[in-house]
Amino acid sequence: MLILTPGNISDIAVAGDLLKAAGHVQRLIADKGYDADALRTELRAAGTTPIIPGRRNRKKTIRYDKKRYKDRWMVEAAFCRLKDFRRIATRYDKLARNFLSAIAFATIIAFWV
Repeated sequence: MLILTPGNISDIAVAGDLLKAAGHVQRLIADKGYDADALRTELRAAGTTPIIPGRRNRKKTIRYDKKRYKDRWMVEAAFCRLKDFRRIATRYDKLARNFLSAIAFATIIAFWV
């Protein structure tokens, strides 16, 4: 499932829809942009462990698994490799299906073994 959000809308707005499409997830590693009590509640209700650090302005500090959070760099590195392709980084395509096709093609090239 591909959901493209406009540049001025946070990705957390569609996080619930993406989680429903993903099915059961044991752990969700996300950055501080996904720090929301509603998302944490929804994750725990689905049996998912949130590994999301709290923002600095939180009144109550959030505990999370720092060791597992360090594995997030692998996902970030994969996105950096995809953004080496100009068409992906700038989102030239107007249609979501064309953009998804470009991502699939770039993934094949970038991670060719």
